[in-house]
Amino acid sequence: MPTTERSYASYVAVGDSFTEGMCDDLLPDGHYRGWADRVAEALATEADDFRYANLAVRGKLIGQIHDEQLATAAAMGAELVTLAGGLNDVLRPGCDIDRVERLLGRCAAELRATGATVVLFTSTDPTRRMAGSARLLPAILRLKAFVQELGRQDGVAVVDLFSAPCFDDRRLWAEDRLHLSPEGHRRVAEGVLEALGRPAAFDWRAPLPAAAPTGRTEKLREDARWLGTHVGPWIGRRLTGRSSGDGRPAKRPELLPYG
Repeated sequence: MPTTERSYASYVAVGDSFTEGMCDDLLPDGHYRGWADRVAEALATEADDFRYANLAVRGKLIGQIHDEQLATAAAMGAELVTLAGGLNDVLRPGCDIDRVERLLGRCAAELRATGATVVLFTSTDPTRRMAGSARLLPAILRLKAFVQELGRQDGVAVVDLFSAPCFDDRRLWAEDRLHLSPEGHRRVAEGVLEALGRPAAFDWRAPLPAAAPTGRTEKLREDARWLGTHVGPWIGRRLTGRSSGDGRPAKRPELLPYG
């Protein structure tokens, strides 16, 4: 259910590439900024000695998020935790959606047991912007309903990205069409802050100004480049059992003062 506005002295972000911040602007240390960093920056203006950790790692499945991040996040005892996971599972053929729901629910319960406010997310609707994604919709809709049901609990808030048609616009997505662009990250951050009861700085659901139309030839070029640069390597990793996050540490593994 929606949370009332309160200040938070500590925040931990848990999840996969969405929360790691992939394809946002690069920070001086080479990491992506991401919506979670943007949320931390806003919350840090409200509390002295605000602390922030980001345990998310690209490519992680919900089981890996539970096994590799949850105990660490719970031990930190942060007042606020954002939890996003399960979409990497849904993207893979043969996804066991029962298992995804079970593990996501367990993650949320373990984090709530620490006394933290927990923020969850529904996925965007890929069918409105990406050809060939219709097969994913039944699992996405089921996971959406599950997350919204979790959001009825005290201390749990949900950012509903599925119902925000602005995410149909490719300008909110990076070239790979799977990760958010800087503008997409900016809007998700605002959605989180709104879910935490902050007054709106802008309407994050509003559509972007109309773009110049793209010709058929240019669209075909973009699709061909996308298939060769992004889809091919993704399929290759699936066939070999590899992940883009293999061996990669979290970008901010300790709960430290933000700044």
